[in-house]
Amino acid sequence: MQNTGVYNGAFKRVHWNLRAPQLYQYSLAAGEAVLSADGALCADTGEFTGRSPKDKFTVRDATTDKSMWWAGNQSITSEQFEALYQDFLKHAEGKTLFAQDLYGGADPTYRIKTRVFTELAWHSLFIRTLLIRPEAIELSSFVPELTIIDMPSFRADPKRHGVRSENVVAIDFARKIVLIGGSYYAGEMKKSVFTTLNYYLPARDVMPMHCSANVGSNGDTAIFFGLSGTGKTTLSADPNRTLIGDDEHGWGPDGVFNFEGGCYAKCIKLSKEAEPQIFAASKRFGAVLENCVLDEDTREVDFDDGSKTENTRSAYPLDFIPNASRTGRAPHPKNVVMLAADAFGVLPPIAKLSPAQAMYHFLSGYTAKVAGTERGLGSEPQPEFSTCFGSPFLPLDPSVYGNMLRDLIAQHNVDCWLVNTGWTGGKYGVGSRMPIKVTRALLTAALDGSLRNVEFRTDEYFGFAVPTALPGVPSEILNPVNTWKDKVEFDKTARALVGMFQKNFAKFESKVDADVRAAAPDVKLAAE
Repeated sequence: MQNTGVYNGAFKRVHWNLRAPQLYQYSLAAGEAVLSADGALCADTGEFTGRSPKDKFTVRDATTDKSMWWAGNQSITSEQFEALYQDFLKHAEGKTLFAQDLYGGADPTYRIKTRVFTELAWHSLFIRTLLIRPEAIELSSFVPELTIIDMPSFRADPKRHGVRSENVVAIDFARKIVLIGGSYYAGEMKKSVFTTLNYYLPARDVMPMHCSANVGSNGDTAIFFGLSGTGKTTLSADPNRTLIGDDEHGWGPDGVFNFEGGCYAKCIKLSKEAEPQIFAASKRFGAVLENCVLDEDTREVDFDDGSKTENTRSAYPLDFIPNASRTGRAPHPKNVVMLAADAFGVLPPIAKLSPAQAMYHFLSGYTAKVAGTERGLGSEPQPEFSTCFGSPFLPLDPSVYGNMLRDLIAQHNVDCWLVNTGWTGGKYGVGSRMPIKVTRALLTAALDGSLRNVEFRTDEYFGFAVPTALPGVPSEILNPVNTWKDKVEFDKTARALVGMFQKNFAKFESKVDADVRAAAPDVKLAAE
């Protein structure tokens, strides 16, 4: 199954580059999925309803020994990977597989040609949807640079393969092979491509980013960094701006380009009123829904039902969004937005960041988790700091990406913003979710430049600039303390969150300049 063609003849059959109708047919016939009333293909992913970063391993060899960020990645030997690879090949013998030849990256200069083998038809449709589909004429001469083998029915042997459990994602950067076994969660495939691009592109002067992006009519590109559930997909799907992509992009010498050809939206509580474009895209033939609950009689999707998981997902081609870019490319950004779903209710709905503060918050990668979104969480919010807003996908030291962002912001005179899509009026369980209308109004003002001209205050806890008023936005919501009934409790909670930031950032202090260290929030400021 390597690029040399050793996979030929080993399997019962390989279906090459099938489109949605054929993949629907195979998937339904095999009982892999069912149809919704609207024609979407609906599949369950079983035990794994999200990625399993603890089961992801990279080969440690001469290629990666000095270059990998081993503090954030787990290693296996070349010998262990080879044993795993051979066992994958043996497991695939006699099976009918599905293969897709695709591109990771909309810019031909930097894209990676990717061949993906799957044992499930719906997985083949998923990755065909999420990556970029070559023109038919390009397929005849397609030579893959990266090969992914995805077999959920495979079970790894921890002793033999050097891994943690029967579930595995193993990457060999020297051979450019990714092996995925044990999990039916399709998102592991797309993130393996992202991880690969994160490894190779910085050396080519391209910053890979876990972000969504859109562009206005004047070529004013905006990128939105954020962890899962913070609003990357929702906020970038703006009917007044062209969508470039919802999750993964590169920022290189010629501007921004999408890594993907589809969107992967979190769809718990998805509604026509709040997110009309995503709602419409998820209710048509060609969409792939994961772990969504259907009415037994009508097959209507109940997007409010999170009984299987809060991480319900909808995958659909980019062209399902009417105003999506057909090229996946755009000019250099004029605005960088960092999204945080602050479940402590402390952060303002928007703040303007200096370049040093932007690097600080980029390396911090803050959001918060709440009960119900992940196993084992109690009733209190839990902070999550995922550096560069994508720690599980970073093969290189975070400072590599942080320094690239700092340089790009300075080179292109970019405005930077921190946006809280989380809670206001109190922490989770007391306050309420930030109104999406408020977030959209503030973002619109930031992106069209009008927010630069309002009066700002300096936040006493975090030191960034916060607008004091904006037409159409309640003034009290701009200052979080004014939304809390218990002001003493707000101060206590804010100080605690500042302390969490400081504790988390300690590991980066030796790798950043003095101005970035000075951009840290300071509890002492609140006492003055």
